[in-house]
Amino acid sequence: MTAKPVTLTGERLSCIRDDRVLFEALSFTLTEGQVLLLEGKNGSGKTSLLRILCGFREADAGRVLWCGEEIDDSRYYADMAYVGHLDGIKKELTVLENLAVSLALGRPGYFSIGEALEKVRLAGYDDVPAQSLSAGQKRRLSLARLLITHNPLWILDEPFTSLDKAGIALIESLMREHCAAGGMIVLTSHHDIDLHDALVQRIHLS
Repeated sequence: MTAKPVTLTGERLSCIRDDRVLFEALSFTLTEGQVLLLEGKNGSGKTSLLRILCGFREADAGRVLWCGEEIDDSRYYADMAYVGHLDGIKKELTVLENLAVSLALGRPGYFSIGEALEKVRLAGYDDVPAQSLSAGQKRRLSLARLLITHNPLWILDEPFTSLDKAGIALIESLMREHCAAGGMIVLTSHHDIDLHDALVQRIHLS
């Protein structure tokens, strides 16, 4: 039996908030190695669309498909990883403990915890409480979770928040590696991202 192609599809999605239509009849298809970049002003519906794609809220019309199946009826949630505005880390736990919790809840991914910490330039911080990290370090710790679990689809809401130029370049390189390995990314960003050969689709919400 031929395996289904790995795709994320939005079919005629609509979202209404406070009696205001944020977007309607929005459709797209994302395949392996591709990036979907959501653009638009604050309040245009970017985060609302991400929440629909994550299953946090239902679309007012339309549906989301993963590998041709509606996301409520598929393995979607095991294949998707989300990093939002908040870092989503336990500040009372150490760097190592935070990643150990994430690994226990997911499937082993591209890198070991030690390798992921090297990648995000937090090697040697294993026993440091997360609350002692700088804002940029907390963000890199949050993104390190993507590297230790196997999730083909990354959904990222402003992933470059609190990062300096070196941190931004680092995360861009990790995103390129993910796409080169056949992964997919949906993200919002006010930063002009540099993903080189990755195929980037853009949706501007107004």
